[in-house]
Amino acid sequence: MIDFTQVDLMTAIITPFNEEGKVDYPGLEKLTEHLMKTGSRGFVIGGTTGEAATMTHDEKIELYTKFAQMVNGRVPVIAGTGSNNTAQTVEFTREVSQIPGVDLALVVAPYYNKPNQRGIKAHLEAVAEQSQIPLMIYNIPGRTGIKISKETLVDLSHNPQIAGVKQCADLEDLEYIVEHAAPNFLVYTGEDLQALTAKALGAKGVISVASHVYGQAMRTMYDELEQGHLAAAGKLQRQLMPKMQALFMYPSPSPVKAVLNAQGLAAGGCRLPIVDLNEAEKRQLALHLGLPETALLQHLSLDLGVD
Repeated sequence: MIDFTQVDLMTAIITPFNEEGKVDYPGLEKLTEHLMKTGSRGFVIGGTTGEAATMTHDEKIELYTKFAQMVNGRVPVIAGTGSNNTAQTVEFTREVSQIPGVDLALVVAPYYNKPNQRGIKAHLEAVAEQSQIPLMIYNIPGRTGIKISKETLVDLSHNPQIAGVKQCADLEDLEYIVEHAAPNFLVYTGEDLQALTAKALGAKGVISVASHVYGQAMRTMYDELEQGHLAAAGKLQRQLMPKMQALFMYPSPSPVKAVLNAQGLAAGGCRLPIVDLNEAEKRQLALHLGLPETALLQHLSLDLGVD
């Protein structure tokens, strides 16, 4: 498995779509290079932010293959493979695990079915058993309707085919997992607002949406923390928090796509049932980001720094 020692800031990258609604690969390559230059040290492709739920099997296989080629081993690539159908998840994860350059498979807790903890554990173990690459568990109860307990996650951390967790829950659970999980188990928060606190508690870092827009500031924040400059890191997190919240004031990824489009980083629109921001929503988002009211209505060079 690729070395995650220095991988603290990862981006859950959007999937750009062109005017025909197909994946915009030149746009994706341009965005990928931009994100690496502004501090991202790894990517999740085909996650929630990547709108994988509205992509076909063949689209995802092509997307993961081409994205891994773009990254070319420079940083880790984690590809979303999960569903609420265990047999389907086993088969798709096995298929994705054979794509060169995909390092981990991101497997979400099985939504809708609402299994108990024993069922969740059996689901993840079944997927791990047949994957040629390790799994990263995706625990996001706000979307799945079920929560993988901290005890279940600690138990699964001892499975050699399960490398880590993207944890979207409270800090108390994250602290417990960091403290009790197997050595070298990768713990990432999936909540931008927890980015600094999670790393201070001993997590590896964050799998971020805000890093699309504020990657340089987040990179600086983590570097300040590593250098022992806690006050400077804390100030950056405080400045970033309202902007991070603003990027989720409408269904994700519509806000971050609106900002990227305004910056000239072609993100395209969203696939239904997510709708693109209208003009009134773009104005509100701009105001919450501290930008001119009309900033997101046109392509321009936006100043998206923090104070």
